[in-house]
Amino acid sequence: MNPVGTLETAKAANPLIQLQTFGQSIWLDYIRRDLLKGGELQRLIAEDGVRGMTSNPSIFEKAIAGGQYQDFLDSLAGRAGLNAKGRYELLAIRDIQDAADLLGPVYHSTKKRDGYVSLEVSPYLAHDTNSTIDEARRLWKSVARQNLMIKVPGTAEGIPAFRQLISEGINVNVTLLFAQAVYEEVAAAFIDGVEKFAASGGDVSKLASVASFFISRIDSLVDSLVGDQLKKETDAARKAKLQGILGKVAIANGKLTYEAYQRIFSTPRWKALAAKGAQTQRVLWASTSTKNPNYRDVLYIEELIGPDTVNTVPPATLDAFRDHGKPRQSLTEDLDGARKTMADLAGVGIVMKDVTDKLTADGVKLFADAFDTLLAAVEKSTKR
Repeated sequence: MNPVGTLETAKAANPLIQLQTFGQSIWLDYIRRDLLKGGELQRLIAEDGVRGMTSNPSIFEKAIAGGQYQDFLDSLAGRAGLNAKGRYELLAIRDIQDAADLLGPVYHSTKKRDGYVSLEVSPYLAHDTNSTIDEARRLWKSVARQNLMIKVPGTAEGIPAFRQLISEGINVNVTLLFAQAVYEEVAAAFIDGVEKFAASGGDVSKLASVASFFISRIDSLVDSLVGDQLKKETDAARKAKLQGILGKVAIANGKLTYEAYQRIFSTPRWKALAAKGAQTQRVLWASTSTKNPNYRDVLYIEELIGPDTVNTVPPATLDAFRDHGKPRQSLTEDLDGARKTMADLAGVGIVMKDVTDKLTADGVKLFADAFDTLLAAVEKSTKR
């Protein structure tokens, strides 16, 4: 067989490539300079079908602390009036632009459905609508790439900022979503924003957005709450119900959210926008590396596969799925079972809203803490 044929056969057998036949796109939850400049991202696009990238302060912090950006930071040392945040932004913008350029062919070949790179507004602004809007506009203008998504948190203050940004034609990745009810607010805000953009004469076919719905953190918290109850439980039937919940809630929550996605984007109101070329705001599964070693390491990919979805994964999870992932259209399987899991959760006294409220608050704090560490790493690297 010729080398081209061998490559095509290998691609066809690659579980990551097979996800595309189910309508799911794989994005990489990772960014660093050597990935962009060493040819690795091009290889991931060509051989594994990677169709986008997400970044966050924690990812950049690890790369900076690892010395990836020392030359660049050294070059900024003499720039007057540039604080740590300003230096980080210059560094991040350069990487995001380079990643967007490498993903440009994907953006064009998928007719603007994929090929996006995400850049986050400062986590310090999670509860400030107007400042989020201002920073998102500034970053959008600075990066100046059509295949950029600005990351905005799905907080009570972030959602109106998102609505406004969409109405201005700015692509947005709404992050830190845990609750189905909040997801539905985000989807409604997206449709509002698209309608406003269309009414102002905007080309809605250029607009793109994803709703980043977090998965593994839900199981981590719920499993710990269930575990606390199991330690004290003596009733056999109740014990069995508790054990039946372990490792099930995150996927059940995701399936029911996807069911809401299908409902929301099949209404006459949405179809009127689709007729103008608007594309749905896809659900993006985030936090999909498995935290519990007792669970299959590709659990949160295999059980969340369906049309019009994205799964953003770190490199280790990407490698694991390439090696032993088993793709199937799983998202619409056993919705009654998903509903039963959520009912059983309520039946043992665990309130899902309390879980998702806590995870959202913790997520905002974790991102802010990561940003603190990131800026400290920039400061330290600049002073070396």
